[in-house]
Parts: sequence; structure tokens; C-alpha cells
Amino acid sequence: MNLTQKSRRLDEVAISVFLFAAATLSILTTFGIVGVLIQETWLFFQQVSIVEFLTGTRWTPLFVSKQFGVLPLVLGTFLVAIGAMLVSVPLGLMAAIYLAEYASDRVRAILKPVLEVLAGIPTVVYGYFALTFVTPLLKSVFPETQTFNAASASIVMGVMLLPMVASISEDALAAVPRSLREAAYGLGGTKLEVSTQVVVPAALSGIVAAFVLALSRAVGETMIVAIAAGQQPKITFNPLQSIETMTAYIVQISLGDTPHGTIAYQTIFAVGSLLFVLTLIMNLISYYVTRRFREVYE
Repeated sequence: MNLTQKSRRLDEVAISVFLFAAATLSILTTFGIVGVLIQETWLFFQQVSIVEFLTGTRWTPLFVSKQFGVLPLVLGTFLVAIGAMLVSVPLGLMAAIYLAEYASDRVRAILKPVLEVLAGIPTVVYGYFALTFVTPLLKSVFPETQTFNAASASIVMGVMLLPMVASISEDALAAVPRSLREAAYGLGGTKLEVSTQVVVPAALSGIVAAFVLALSRAVGETMIVAIAAGQQPKITFNPLQSIETMTAYIVQISLGDTPHGTIAYQTIFAVGSLLFVLTLIMNLISYYVTRRFREVYE
């Protein structure tokens, strides 16, 4: 083996070691985060019953009369997340169908980057946009709308999720073979019929995965709900009222006023662990749907 071959081999070994170290670091970081969550959550549940935590209807860990029922935070989180999905799913799917089936190459080259610009806007900007623009519009239509409410946060979050839903769905639609479209056209199908009755069902696994990932992203969103949705943990299904989500509560407690080691401080990790479990379940569902219903075309 000459000197050049030895040098090349050493370079390959060095690159392999560097990539392995990077992968190991990410894994260790994940284990570290999970370890901290488990440790602090375990200390919390030594003082609070897990049944009370999961089924209680009052959340007042900072009051003199402390109650640790996380149900209002969970319902508030899903109220905002489901409202966001009602905005992002139909609009995102329609945008994906247009980009994949109707738009010319020139139009697609312009519209897709413009749509994806929405993903680059900081979420704090979305939050203040919801508070200062969307909420006054809602008040003009529904005077009973509170200043901080779930509806404005849902609408703006839905707009924020549009690029994710549209981009992933458009990739799934574009992966459907041209032969399926041509066969449907040969049977007399119109453009709309082929798009909605042939292409969309053929790309269903990718589209559903996009929806589940968007829902997971909505559940974990922080700044929009912290600014626009409010900080009143209560059980309500009225989106015009103020609510509090799990992420907004974590922001509220993490401002530095809560003493370290207290039970109020440990609620951060208990709520964070629940949030981690919920998002993990949704990601696993997305993975299962993708694997279970994936179509492989030759």
C-alpha cells in the first residue's frame, strides 16, 4: 500500500469516526433529556398521585390551595391544535394538489418557495400577529371574544403549519406514477376526478403522515399559544375564551420566579414528560401509517 492509499484510508477512518461521534452525541443528548425528565417527574409523583394528575380538573400549582389536575392544560392544548388542523389540513392539501397536478413548472417554481417562506417566520411574530390583528378581527365578528383566546392562536398556527402540510403532501402526490394518471384519463376521468379519486388515494400514506406530523408540531408549539391563547387553565370547548396549553404553562413557570426543587418547579418536568409522551405517540402513529399503507411502485 503506497503513501497515497494510506493517506486516503486515514482520511476515510477519520471521517467515519467523526460521523460516529456526531451520531453518538445526538443519541446521548436525547438520553440526557429523557433522563432529566424522568428524574424530576419521579420526584413530582412521589408527592402527587398520578391518577389525580391525569384526571383532575383543576390546575392551580401556584396557589395556596394547590391542585394538580393537568386535564385543563391537555384539553386546552388539543383545542388549539385541532383548530389549527382545521385550517392547515384543507388548505395545505388543496395547495399540494394544485402544485402537483395543476400548476405549470414555472408557476410551481414561484409558488412553492413563496409558500415555504411562511416556515421561516419566527413563531413569536405569528403570536403577536394573532394578538394584534386576528383577535380584533374576531372581536368585530364575535363581540364576546376575549382578548386572549384559542381561536386566534389556532388560525395563525394553522397558517404556520401550511408549508409543512403542503410540502410533504405535494411530495407524496408527485411520487405517484404517471401511468396511474394516464390510465384514469383513458377511462374518461376529468382532471379533478383523477386528482381526487386516483392520485390522492394512491398517496394517502404520505398525506396522513403529513397530517399527523403537523398535529404533533401543533401540540408542541410554544410562542403562539403563550402570547395569544392566554394563561387561564380551564376546561372549555369555546375557542373564543382564554385557555392555557401545556407549553404555555412551561413558559410561565420557566421565567425564573419559581424556586428550584419545589413542587411547583417539578410540575414543569411532569407536564413536559406528558407532552413528550403525547408527541412521541403521534410520531409513532405517523411512522406506522407510513409503513402500513405505503404504496411501492415499480
